[in-house]
Amino acid sequence: MNSKTEMTDTQLYTLRTLRTPSAGRNLARILVGLVIIFFIILFVPWQQNIRGTGEVTAFTPGNRPQSVESAIPGRISSWRVREGQFVYSGDTILTLSEIKDEYFDPNLLLRLREQVSAKEGSIVSKREKADALTTQISALKDALAVKYQQAQNKVTQTELKLSSDSVDFLAEKIRFNNFENQYDRNKTLYAAGNIALTKFQDIESKFQESRMKVVSSENTFHQSRAELVNARVDLAGIQAEYQDKISKAESDLNATLADLYESQAALAKLKNEFANMQIRNEQYQLIAPQSGYVVRAMQAGIGETIKEGEPVVTIMPSNPDMAIEMYVKAMDVPLLSKGREVRIEFDGWPALQFSGWPSVSVGTFGGVVQVIDYVNSTGGEFRILVTPDPSDEPWPEQLRLGSGTKGWVMLDNVPIWYEIWRQLNGFPPSLYEEPLDEKIGGPAKDETKK
Repeated sequence: MNSKTEMTDTQLYTLRTLRTPSAGRNLARILVGLVIIFFIILFVPWQQNIRGTGEVTAFTPGNRPQSVESAIPGRISSWRVREGQFVYSGDTILTLSEIKDEYFDPNLLLRLREQVSAKEGSIVSKREKADALTTQISALKDALAVKYQQAQNKVTQTELKLSSDSVDFLAEKIRFNNFENQYDRNKTLYAAGNIALTKFQDIESKFQESRMKVVSSENTFHQSRAELVNARVDLAGIQAEYQDKISKAESDLNATLADLYESQAALAKLKNEFANMQIRNEQYQLIAPQSGYVVRAMQAGIGETIKEGEPVVTIMPSNPDMAIEMYVKAMDVPLLSKGREVRIEFDGWPALQFSGWPSVSVGTFGGVVQVIDYVNSTGGEFRILVTPDPSDEPWPEQLRLGSGTKGWVMLDNVPIWYEIWRQLNGFPPSLYEEPLDEKIGGPAKDETKK
C-alpha cells in the first residue's frame, strides 16, 4: 500500500510540474487582449491633417508693424516720444532741421512767392503785348487792303487817262496832217499869186499851232503812259511795304508768344518749387501715420543725421486683427482650401494635442484658412493665413505679433491603419473630393450651383 501511494504521489508531482504556470497564462491572455485591442484600434477613425509652423501676424497689412520713414534728409532736433509710448494718428514723433544749404533761408517760401508774383506780372505784360501786336497786324492788313484798293483805282484812272490822251494825240496828228496838206496847197497858191499874203500867213499860223498841239498831245500821252507805269509800280510797292510791316509785326508777335510760353513754363516750375517747399516744410515734423505703440527707435540722440527714406521708428497698431502666418509643404497645398478648420498651438501656452483626434486635444485653439498663396516662399514652402474660428474659443489676448505657432489643418477621417500605411510610405493625405477653392485667373467656385 505504501509503495503504491508513493508512486501515485510521484506521478502526480510530475504531472503538476508539467502544467503551464498561472503567470504565463495571464501573460498570454494579456497579449491576446492587446492584439485584439490593436486590431480594433486599427479601424478607429483618424482625422488626417497637414502640419505647419509659423508665427502670429496681422491679417490686414495695415495692422502689421510699420516702419515710419523720413521723406527728407535732416538732423534730429528733438524727440517727442519714447519707446513703448502709445501715440495717436497725427502725433509728432520727432522734429528735424535742415542740412541742405539751398534750404537754409528761413524766408525761402516768401522769396519763392515773390518770384511767382513777378513772373505772373511778366506774363500779363507779355500777353498784353501779344494782344497789341495782334491788333497792329490786323490794322496793317486793313490798311494794306485800303491802300492797295486806292492804288488799283489810280492804275485804273491812269489807264483811262492814257486811253483818252492817246485818242487826243491821234486826233491832233490827224488834224496836223490836215493842216499840213492845207498849208502845202496854200503855199503853192501863194507862190502862184492866187491868194493874199495875209490869208497864207493865217493858214501858216494855224499849221504851226497844230504842230505845237501834236507835240503837246504826244507829251501828254507819254506822260500818262509814264504815270501808268508808276502807278503799277506803286501798286506792287504798297503790297511789298505793308507785307514787310506785317511780317515784322508777326515776327515780333511770335517772339513775344515764345517769351510768353517760356515765362509760363518758368511760372509752372516756380509754382512746383513753391509747392514742394510747402510740403518739405511739413516734413520737418515726423508724424505718426496711425495710432499704435512705439516699439522700436532705429535712430539715436539729438543731432544725428538721417537720410531720405531711412526708417526712424516702428509703430505697432493698437488693435491688430490677429492671424497666423503658417507655412506648409508644396505637396500638401493641393489639398488645402479656404474655410478648412485648423488647430493651433501657441508658444507659451501649454497644450496636449492629438492631431488625429482634435476633440480630445487640450490647450489648442481653433482657426480657419483664409488665404493660400499662389507662389512659394523661401524654402519651397507655401504660406497660408489662418484667422480665428468664430465658433471656437477666442484666442488669448496676451498674444504678441511674431510669437511662434504650430498648426494642424484638419482634413477628412480615415482608419488608423490607412494613416499608418500612408505615413510609412510617405504619401500625402487623401481627399474624397476636389477642394472648392478659387483658381488662378478666375473667381471662386460657386458652391450653391450643383
